[in-house]
Amino acid sequence: MPAPLRLGLAGLGTVGIGVVKIVQRHADLLAARAGRPVVITAVSARDRAKARDADLSGYAWETDPVALAERDDVDVFIEVMGGSEGPAKLATEAAIAAGKDVVTANKALLAHHGQALAEAAEAAGRVIRFEAAVAGGIPVIKALTEGLAANQMRRVMGVMNGTCNYILTRMANAGLPYETVFEEARQLGYLEADPNLDVGGIDAGHKLSLLAAIAFGTRVSFDAVELEGIGNVSIDDIRMADDMGYHIKLLGVAQMTGRGLEQRMTPCLVPAESPLGQLQGGTNMVVLEGDAVGQIVLRGPGAGEGPTASAVMGDVMDIARGVRTATFGRPATSLVAAIPAKSATPAPYYLRMTLLDKPGALAKVATCLGEAGISIDQMRQINQPGEDDNAVVLIVTHKAAPADIAHALAAFPVTGVVQGAAVAIRIEEV
Repeated sequence: MPAPLRLGLAGLGTVGIGVVKIVQRHADLLAARAGRPVVITAVSARDRAKARDADLSGYAWETDPVALAERDDVDVFIEVMGGSEGPAKLATEAAIAAGKDVVTANKALLAHHGQALAEAAEAAGRVIRFEAAVAGGIPVIKALTEGLAANQMRRVMGVMNGTCNYILTRMANAGLPYETVFEEARQLGYLEADPNLDVGGIDAGHKLSLLAAIAFGTRVSFDAVELEGIGNVSIDDIRMADDMGYHIKLLGVAQMTGRGLEQRMTPCLVPAESPLGQLQGGTNMVVLEGDAVGQIVLRGPGAGEGPTASAVMGDVMDIARGVRTATFGRPATSLVAAIPAKSATPAPYYLRMTLLDKPGALAKVATCLGEAGISIDQMRQINQPGEDDNAVVLIVTHKAAPADIAHALAAFPVTGVVQGAAVAIRIEEV
């Protein structure tokens, strides 16, 4: 029997314990599929005394994850601690320096330091695998780097944060306002300690930047991702979008254009009957478009103990079998610096605004749109109960450039008839 592949596991939270359970439960299956035993030899976490839902008595313990990464009885360092700096970064760097392969679920670490880590690993003849860092249990990294490797990728798109999708679908299904569902999600433990990582689009933006690097052969450029969270999406927007045949999703889109790489993570309207429109709860979905294959849709659980641990162990199994691929699908030194491009691709837009209910108000708004080069496809006026002096107006435009929409929004306050800030949400073709 070949020598076992020895794992050092840093982080014993939800995902780490999930990895322990898979290794313990499926030892024979893993050995049969890998051609060698796969075993955990040592673990690390901050609190050794904490009660955990797994038997850890057979493993050596290191309080310091850097010490774990440097152990002689560890072949693969698994990092599931999280965080872009501090122990996660130091331990990953130590593992590479000590000649270990690395498997991580840490999208923030790679979004901020992926290029440097990839170059260090590849120079040392090591690999970094990170399937679990993007879309939980969905094998989207493997799809891009292996199954679709012969394609020139055209677009990467998807719903990549289950918490945001839960909030938006819960609002839609229960008719509840954002604030109520946000607090519900907090009570259920769905939100990060810093909720803005979820609802502000940051977590999903990290994932999009990693997929874009693989898809388009560029260095990870998270700082260039246009981010807009879901905090301004109202229950009225959700209801009105539904009436027009759309659902609202926090949607990530990356595509290479003649101007450079567009990356945006923003609320969008998508057709209700589309796969993305039908996505419910905490599920993730990634849509990949290649020149040869056309469109591929991948759907599955975006988080949780089992799905994320499954992705971690998928990477471990590739290493056990001797599969060694570059971190981002091609040598890190060949990745080009992306030219960041603000989104300029025209699309229809949904606009919502509150107008003074008086003669000529709509005409002034229409003039602003016309002067910005925007034509109107649909328009509705809704008189709210108890709001005799105001009316909510909904407008769906024909395709318009984002810059033209911004120009019109800036002109609305000058009219004197638009109350408060207008809401503009892109309608994405999917």
